Amino acid sequence: MRKLLVLALVGLVAQLIDGSLGMAYGLTSSTLLLVAGVAPAAASASVHLAEIGTTLAAGVAHWRFGNVDWRVVTRIALPGAIGAFAGATVLSSISTEAAAPWMAGILFTLGAYLLVRFARPLRTDRVGGRLRGRFLGSLGLVAGFVDATGGGGWGPVATPALLVSGRMEPRKVIGSVDTAEFVVAGAASIGFLIGLGAEGFLLPTVAALLIGGLIAAPLAAWLVRIVPAQLLGAAIGGVIVLTNARTLIRSAELGGPARPAVYALLAAGWLAALVLAVRALRRTRRARAEAAEATSASPAAAVATTTAAAGEVPADLAATGTSARR
Repeated sequence: MRKLLVLALVGLVAQLIDGSLGMAYGLTSSTLLLVAGVAPAAASASVHLAEIGTTLAAGVAHWRFGNVDWRVVTRIALPGAIGAFAGATVLSSISTEAAAPWMAGILFTLGAYLLVRFARPLRTDRVGGRLRGRFLGSLGLVAGFVDATGGGGWGPVATPALLVSGRMEPRKVIGSVDTAEFVVAGAASIGFLIGLGAEGFLLPTVAALLIGGLIAAPLAAWLVRIVPAQLLGAAIGGVIVLTNARTLIRSAELGGPARPAVYALLAAGWLAALVLAVRALRRTRRARAEAAEATSASPAAAVATTTAAAGEVPADLAATGTSARR
C-alpha cells in the first residue's frame, strides 16, 4: 500500500510537470520504475497504459482553457500513433538485459536535452504562419517511436520542435502536444499488448499512476499559464540525467574514482544549467517590464522594444520563463 501511494504521488507530480511543461510524464514515471527494478518493456507499457487516462483528462482540461490547436493535433497524432506502435513492437522484442541500457540511454539523452533547452531562451524573432503538414507528420512519427522505446519522449521531442518554429503560442504548443498524446499512448499500449500480452502491464502500478495523474491534470492545465517553465525544465532535466546515469555507469562497469567523477561532472552541469535558466528567466521578465513601460509611453517605442528583445523574451510567456512565440 505504501508503494502504491508513493506511485500515486509520482503520477500526480509527473502530470503537474507534464501539463505545465508539455513533457516529462513518461520520462519521470519510467525513470522511477526502472530504478525500482521494473523491466524496461513492462515499465514503458505500464506508463503508456496509465497515460491513456491522464492524457485524456489533460486534453479535455487544455481544451476547456483554450490551449489546443486542433489542426496541429490531427496532423501529429496519427503519425505519432504509427511511430509509437512500431516502437512498442521493437522494445517488446528486446531482452531485458539489452533493453535496460538502451532505454536508460534514451532517457539520459532526453534529460540532457531538457537541460540544454531550458538553460537558454529560444529565439523569438520568427514570424507567424502555418506549420507544414509534412513537418508535423515527420515530427509525430519520430516522437512517437522515441516515446515508446524510451518509456517517454513524446513531449521532449515534439514540444521543443514546435516551440522553436515560433508559429504557435507556447500554451497552445503544450496543450496540443498533450492532447495528441492520448492517441499515441493508446497505440503504444496496443503494441505492448500484442508484444507482451496482458501480463506485460503492471496493473496496480498503472492504477496508482493513473489516479495521481487524473487528480493533477486539471490543475496542470491552469498552471501552464503561470508556472516558470524555464526553471522547471532545467530541474527535471537534471533529475532524469542523474537517475539514468546510474544504469549507464553500471552497464559500462565503471568503478574506482571514475564513478564519483562522472556524478560530480553531471551535478556540476546541472547546477550550471539551473544558473543559466535563472538568468534567462530574469532577462525575460526584465524585457517584459521594459516593453510594458514602452507601451505606456508610446506605441512606436513598444514596437522598437519588442523587436530589440527578440531572441530572448517571449512577451506572452514571461511568467513561465520559456521563450516567446509569436
